[in-house]
Amino acid sequence: MKTDKILLDHGNGGKISHHLISDMLLPIFDNPILSQLNDSAILNIQGKSLAFSTDTFTVDPVFFPGGNIGDIAVNGTVNNLAMCGASPLYLSVGLVIEEGFSMADLEKILKTMKTAAGNASMQIVTGDTKVVPKGAADNIFINTSGIGLIPAVADIAVHKACVGDKIIVSGDIGDHGIAVLSQREGMSFESSVISDTAPLNYVVKKMLMRTKEIHVLRDPTRGGVGTALNEIADKSDVGIQIYEDKIPVKDEVARICELLGVDPLYVANEGKFLAFVREDHAEMILEAIRRDKVAKGACIIGEVVSDHPGKVVMETRIGGTRIVDMLTTDQLPRIC
Repeated sequence: MKTDKILLDHGNGGKISHHLISDMLLPIFDNPILSQLNDSAILNIQGKSLAFSTDTFTVDPVFFPGGNIGDIAVNGTVNNLAMCGASPLYLSVGLVIEEGFSMADLEKILKTMKTAAGNASMQIVTGDTKVVPKGAADNIFINTSGIGLIPAVADIAVHKACVGDKIIVSGDIGDHGIAVLSQREGMSFESSVISDTAPLNYVVKKMLMRTKEIHVLRDPTRGGVGTALNEIADKSDVGIQIYEDKIPVKDEVARICELLGVDPLYVANEGKFLAFVREDHAEMILEAIRRDKVAKGACIIGEVVSDHPGKVVMETRIGGTRIVDMLTTDQLPRIC
């Protein structure tokens, strides 16, 4: 889909976002590191493997059940680094603040960021602040960039999925998107769903201590699990088979999604990951990560197959099959 103007859909992580990246950004900035399109750039510097990631957060509203924009700004970058197997080290923070934003709310967000960075064993070491006129932004936008060290045992990238790999999801999907949506003006309804925002670096470290047979890690944020699986199928040139009755979704999240006409497969998460692991190591990994509070609901939802390369196919609860395509239009904009 080609347009003359930028649309909200260009930022949803789905098909239109990917066209923007592949048709404009990659041709202009093309280089071998960028073209891998991992969650973080993997850099080799003086014999060390480093992960470097940057992300910008525009969530609306900035406070939501289970956290605020400060939580996801830190955890989002921590998790991008973790998806390469890296232990996070240092973080930068860039703030774009709208004139008139509450000083008390800003202080609360900054203190949340300090706590989140500490929880991930990461230091905030540099940053920048800009203030724009009233109406030129929406409360506050935050950019975070991070650097982490990749251990020698890790060989993880989006193009490394192998036929036979089991696909693990670390827990219930869709919590973050529904928690944010529950606070939106004009969309308010009674909900006890809270965001799953959390750092994933410790649970990834546990996995790597057990095995090096982890081929792909991905945190399904914008575009959710469905879009993340499509990215992996495309970059690895493999088929992916998943099973609807194996995909964990809280009953309340499923009910709200049905009410709103959205598919939980495409709802954003901020504290979950997908792991593609060698088949005979999958149960061992599950046993290890289920002891961690961020992955206690981990389960196997599918496998990598040689059929239909580049496509994701789901077996439905009634025994049929359907293609799980990449997200096209933004179901829930401004979620992260």
